[in-house]
Amino acid sequence: MNNDALPLVAVVIPCYKSAETIADVVATIPSCVGHIFCVNDASPDRLSEVLEVVASTDTRVQVLTHEINGGVGAATITGYKAAIANGAEIIVKLDSDGQMDPRLIPALIEPIVQRKADYVKGNRFFDISSVQRMPTVRLIGNAGLSFLSKLSSGHWHLFDPTNGFTAIHATVAEILPLDKLHKRYFFESDILFRLGTLGACVQDVPMEAVYGEEQSGLSELDALFKFPGLHLRNLIKRIFYNYFLRDFSTASLSLIFGLCLSFWGTIFGVMHWIDSARLGIPATAGTVMLSAFPILIGFQLLLSFLHHDVAASRRNAIYPQISRVKVLRSRSAHRVDDTKEKAEADDVTR
Repeated sequence: MNNDALPLVAVVIPCYKSAETIADVVATIPSCVGHIFCVNDASPDRLSEVLEVVASTDTRVQVLTHEINGGVGAATITGYKAAIANGAEIIVKLDSDGQMDPRLIPALIEPIVQRKADYVKGNRFFDISSVQRMPTVRLIGNAGLSFLSKLSSGHWHLFDPTNGFTAIHATVAEILPLDKLHKRYFFESDILFRLGTLGACVQDVPMEAVYGEEQSGLSELDALFKFPGLHLRNLIKRIFYNYFLRDFSTASLSLIFGLCLSFWGTIFGVMHWIDSARLGIPATAGTVMLSAFPILIGFQLLLSFLHHDVAASRRNAIYPQISRVKVLRSRSAHRVDDTKEKAEADDVTR
């Protein structure tokens, strides 16, 4: 990729307990990046001193500081807002622990530059040899979280949802409800859900992570007990937004009738099974069919809805259209201002 042709790229690095790694991370960020926002999320180590030195040696670095620890999501949001305010067109989010190779940034942003995606994230599961080197706990956890993320976000073609190596077009970042995004480790999954409700195009890019002696800040127990409930909340919101509030289609009808028939058949069957067991009288064939038939039909309707949902996950980038609308609005506002100025000048002349 020709770096001269790249738009203005900003890198956001949420920093916490990374005094030993942040200097090396910044040093390997390629020259195509115009701004680097290091967000010190109230780190208790000597991170502030290290960031001061890093900023003095690299003019692209700007240090932002949280007085109170807010979490990786809160730090990323702070960086996003600063990048947008400084005119960045593409915003890359990079972790500070050295597990990601900043030299992959040109490859990461390529789909956005080519207008093929609004948001791009790394995927550590493309290369089997890399997967085999991944710690077993992370491997199992990512597999489960990936399926839950597919359900809640509607991006069925994605994997590795907790990957923190991401890029987003600033136009799309501007219309996201940044202050509503999860402030801690659910941030990556939550932003996928928000992008799904916008109809944004999200793509994976193969990458290789480096696993050293560093400890992940994400607790496996927290992910096990907290993430499923958050994904269920987002799933309900997404279905309501996309299939009932913003649109109503045959997929919506399939979901309604599929749930109703499955629920009715299950309740009817359980009630008659209890009565049959209590009275010791076998259920008749008709009773069994009255229970099984609605369940079978409901299951088919739910599969039809799922098929529609999976097919709808393949989208085109929306940021070119959003940018075009912004330009038209800007031109319209300038015309209005010019008309006002002309009218005021005519009044003065008269």
